[in-house]
Amino acid sequence: MTETIQVNIAEAIALIDSGLGVTMSRELMSAGEVTDMLLDVRTILAAAPSRDLVPEDVIPEPIA
Repeated sequence: MTETIQVNIAEAIALIDSGLGVTMSRELMSAGEVTDMLLDVRTILAAAPSRDLVPEDVIPEPIA
């Protein structure tokens, strides 16, 4: 399980680094681009079996 979490975190970090590399030279980003990147990161991290590591009441509910 720890290996799966580490892989998911590494994948999320790689996605963030890739997104930062693409957007660093731009002055503006659309809200849609930011939302897409955040949703991708959330999807990757949500796939990690975190229930054993963090109590349910600490995990915030998704924004509607």
